[in-house]
Amino acid sequence: MQKIPESIGSKYRFIILAAERAKQLQNNAKPKIKTRSTKPAHIAMKELEADVLSFEILPVVEPKSVL
Repeated sequence: MQKIPESIGSKYRFIILAAERAKQLQNNAKPKIKTRSTKPAHIAMKELEADVLSFEILPVVEPKSVL
């Protein structure tokens, strides 16, 4: 596995972000880096490693209980 950037912090977050980016690439998004690979998952991981993607971690919202 590739080196996980410190800005991501967790291998689980890395996988989730790469999977979401790979979906975007499969839906004809343009890659943000040049690579010989045509595989969306590989391109997404390389983009994360190069730190060219931005993401936001949203706080968890607890559902309100109705009584």
